[in-house]
Amino acid sequence: MYAILDIETTGGQFNEEGITEIAIYKYDGHDIVDQFISLLNPEKPIQPFVVKLTGINNAMLRSAPKFHEVAKRIIEITDGCILVAHNAQFDYRVLQTEFRNLGYNFEKQTLCTVELSQKLLPEQPSHSLGKLVRALGIPMTDRHRATGDALATVHLFKLLLEKDVEKEILKSLVKTEVKKGMAPKLMDLLDGIPSVTGVYYIHKENGDMIYLGKSRNIKKRVNQHFTGSSSKSKKIQKQAFTVNYEETGSELIALLKECSAIKTNKPVYNTAQKKTIFPWAIYAEKDPNGYIALRLQKTDNRKKEIISFPGPVEGKSALFTITEKYRLCQKINGMDPSAKGHCFPYELEGCNGACMGEESPEDYNLRVMEFINNNSFSNQTMAIIDRGRAVDERSAVLIEDGVYKGYAFFNLNYQVHNLEILKNIIVPMEDNRDVKKIIQNYIHKKKALKIVRF
Repeated sequence: MYAILDIETTGGQFNEEGITEIAIYKYDGHDIVDQFISLLNPEKPIQPFVVKLTGINNAMLRSAPKFHEVAKRIIEITDGCILVAHNAQFDYRVLQTEFRNLGYNFEKQTLCTVELSQKLLPEQPSHSLGKLVRALGIPMTDRHRATGDALATVHLFKLLLEKDVEKEILKSLVKTEVKKGMAPKLMDLLDGIPSVTGVYYIHKENGDMIYLGKSRNIKKRVNQHFTGSSSKSKKIQKQAFTVNYEETGSELIALLKECSAIKTNKPVYNTAQKKTIFPWAIYAEKDPNGYIALRLQKTDNRKKEIISFPGPVEGKSALFTITEKYRLCQKINGMDPSAKGHCFPYELEGCNGACMGEESPEDYNLRVMEFINNNSFSNQTMAIIDRGRAVDERSAVLIEDGVYKGYAFFNLNYQVHNLEILKNIIVPMEDNRDVKKIIQNYIHKKKALKIVRF
């Protein structure tokens, strides 16, 4: 749980500032679950330059509560939370000073979104809150007021959580929860998980991630782990201390995040995707007669593959289907090595006679290229638009020059037709053969998927 806050002060000498306004949003990593917003009477005058910056003047604060009147509420809403702020050192210091004046020791773990953005958004020329939110398309109102700045920080932190591929922020939260005491029962862990599409992460007591997965119903899937009788399920049940999740809305993004997170974090009970999961692929090469032949081979990183498979059986089956669908020749594709003349489908009018020289290489290759263009990202730049996490949100998966760049979530009012703006909000991800296969399969399965080409 996080307490995302912003404080406006009177200005003045170090450790003598008074708080004029405070906004705290309690955030569970997905939604705001509580909030506290209030003007405060600092019992000291506001510096003129601060009045000009914030619009808050001394007259506005005469009837506002003093800090000691809201101190209990601040303690309650931040209980068990990591404090998050843009330039957290300042806000935390001012809060500690106010509590110290009341004789109370206020201590919290903190996260600074300036430092996080410098690490996770190094390409940004400025890490000030105003310039960051403009560059990232984050809506902002009431700049230099606690509510506006705190809400903008919530949106920024949500994006930073997405971009934290190594899950360092999540691990710090787990370690904070460990300090609370005994591990909750498995069913208590399950209560906090919704029935949504997304990715879930299971941690043991020291914070290490032991398993992660994706599902269109993550509550149901985690319940299967907690009630299963397999050897792996029993190990997970014994070691599970905390379960965290990320809602994606889009099944494609859940698949891509799962693939990336397993390779990055290497959880002990995930084995399937630690290595490349598609070691066979179809390649195109011209034969001596000028026909483009499709060959199923073991993957070769020196060659440009069209589509890949988990094994030779799946690859052969797909090649037969492709050859039939596009009226290609089994003999040219090396699927009928015993044929000395024409291929067998030629007798059934399933081949146009390329194997007999009756169809020109130019005509034949047009159909081969149609297959390649329908199944390869080569040199293509496009955004795959899918569901978001809410009714007013959509997601985008970006392919640039045939390379998977990452994903983003955007409001329905936001246009993704500008490639440069889309690249600003994208969560960068590593491109590899596995994610290409995942995207290809998803496009093939979802016929009505919207694709924006640049």
